[in-house]
Parts: sequence; C-alpha cells; structure tokens
Amino acid sequence: RLALSCTRSPQEAEDICQTVFLKLMEHPNIIPGKEKSWLMTVTVNRCKSYLRDIRRTETQLPEDLSYLAKDELDLMQAMLGLEEKYRLPLHLHYYEGYSLAEIGKLLRCPAATIGSRLARGREKLKQILGEDFYEE
Repeated sequence: RLALSCTRSPQEAEDICQTVFLKLMEHPNIIPGKEKSWLMTVTVNRCKSYLRDIRRTETQLPEDLSYLAKDELDLMQAMLGLEEKYRLPLHLHYYEGYSLAEIGKLLRCPAATIGSRLARGREKLKQILGEDFYEE
C-alpha cells in the first residue's frame, strides 16, 4: 500500500515491493523488532528513487476495484490526487499507524513538519471529498 501510495502505479508498486523484499533477503542482520521500520524506510527510499527517475503526470488506477467500498474508492482516488508531501504522511499515519516522530524519521524531516502536512493533507481531502464525506 505504501508503494502504491507513492508511485500511483500498481505495476511499479509491485516491482518496488519485490525489490525491497529481495533487499531484505540480502540483509538478514536487521535488528530484531525493527523489521517493519526498515521495510518502510527502504520502500520510501526506493519510491523516491523511482519518482526521481521517472516523473508521472497521470494517475491510473487498476480497472477492477469492485472489491473496494465506494467510500474507500473515493478516498483512495482523492489521496492519489494529493501531492506526495501530503500523501505519504497521511498514508503512513492512518494506514500504517506510525506516530509523527516515526514518520519524521522515515521521511527525514521534523515531526512538527509532519504534523503540518497531515493537517494540510486532511484539509485538502476535505475540499476534494466535501464536508458530507467526513460527517458520515
């Protein structure tokens, strides 16, 4: 989900996940209990490398998203429309459960900046989805 949130491309997200898990197999000496943090950091870094190499201008979602509820699909489309600096903190905080400090370490910026980006990202989502979406 993190790779998809970063790349906006299901195929590229799958490739990045495969690359990250291959790196995990090559580095078996990861500190016990820190595996998830390591995976998230490597995924974010790999996504940044991908985005640096290939700039995407359009978001293409998979054709068949019938397994998602309408609200969840609307939210996913709205999130994918956000800039990366808002999309990543929102994803890491709400989908992965990271704290502001942990997200700051992953993205290499202060926790206060992450808090600001979360607030601005929520506001942008509210504008895109409308007030009705948040009241349900």
